[in-house]
Amino acid sequence: MLKVKNLTYLHNASEGVKNINFEVQPGEFTAIIGESGCGKSTLLKSIFGLYDLKEGQIFWRKDEIKGPKYNLIPGYEHFKYLAQEFDLMPYISVEENIKKHLSRQFPEESQQKTDELLQLLELKDLKDKMVKNLSGGQKQRVAIGRALAKKPQLILFDEPFSHIDQFKKHKLRREIFSYLKKENISLIVATHDMDDVLGFADSIMILKNGKQIDYRKAEAVYTKPKNMYCASLFGEVNQLMIPEIKPSSEKTIIYPEEIKISENATEEADVLNIYFKGQHYMIIAKYKGEEIIINSVEKPTTNQIKFHFDLEKINNRLNYKSE
Repeated sequence: MLKVKNLTYLHNASEGVKNINFEVQPGEFTAIIGESGCGKSTLLKSIFGLYDLKEGQIFWRKDEIKGPKYNLIPGYEHFKYLAQEFDLMPYISVEENIKKHLSRQFPEESQQKTDELLQLLELKDLKDKMVKNLSGGQKQRVAIGRALAKKPQLILFDEPFSHIDQFKKHKLRREIFSYLKKENISLIVATHDMDDVLGFADSIMILKNGKQIDYRKAEAVYTKPKNMYCASLFGEVNQLMIPEIKPSSEKTIIYPEEIKISENATEEADVLNIYFKGQHYMIIAKYKGEEIIINSVEKPTTNQIKFHFDLEKINNRLNYKSE
């Protein structure tokens, strides 16, 4: 189990991460999300052992993970860290890059493992190609293969699918995360892409300005966001006063799918823009002097719409209790 206690690392007087606390169980997937520059990459590097902490401790099982001052080669031996810059050998093949750190004493086992990863990452057709001739997305898949080759106990991914084509990314993401679960490998992912998070992460940590804003089970973080910043990381969101939900002047966070267009509704709004999003239309409308966002399967046919807030759905979400 990973235990991070009061972790603080600063690049200068203010930039870095401060007082981070969390745990990751074997085989568990934790996602770290937040705006650019919030400290996600710094936190991953600190956990891996690339930085000397100003304060705090990091433990994996009984081992304390320390930085470069205490290690000739920085980086904890049972972890793998996949940075946004791929550490690959450009003048050897895809297969050789993945196989490089596997045991030469057991060539059959090494080849079997390499073949398994080539299949998982859809690289079999590229296995003999020199890495320098690959696209960015192909290189990223090779880098993932190298990280998985010598089975780590915990892997740290920094934007792991950012270069991979959209049509290939969804299946690949599912396959890789399923593989890690099957192998009981713990995973920490820093990402801007909520498709890397929702449906896969067991827990989510939210960072802002280097500080830990939230850390809970994934469903709880999405269902009961602590504030507008946390909610907006998952996509477009509204913040409105709804007396039926909160009688005071306090605003409620409302997701666009919690507003329903209906001819029989009493609330009215003026349509400003409509965006076709594939499975739904995103409608920007003016309501009581504020812009609101509504997701609707049906496209409005007039410039004025009637709608209601799905109070049952909103109340169920706000009353959600995590296990």
